[in-house]
Amino acid sequence: MENLIALQGPVLKVNGELLLFVPLTNGGGNLAERPRGISEVSGEFLKIVIPDWLAGILEIEEGDLVRVESDGMLRIHAPDPIAVN
Repeated sequence: MENLIALQGPVLKVNGELLLFVPLTNGGGNLAERPRGISEVSGEFLKIVIPDWLAGILEIEEGDLVRVESDGMLRIHAPDPIAVN
């Protein structure tokens, strides 16, 4: 079993597309090989396109900071909910 890689990255909207930017430092370079077809390396980041349907399921939107984990399979986790009083 591979080691677990867990990183955070911001979700930004660029040219109408939601994009997740995952830093390639601190183990993130190992993620660059995984999400073929929906990602590309852009400078020091892995840029992952988040389709609208997936953003709806994950409940993520522009400005969120999401967690990305990989243990051989890439997983994107929605931000932790913030308690409102």
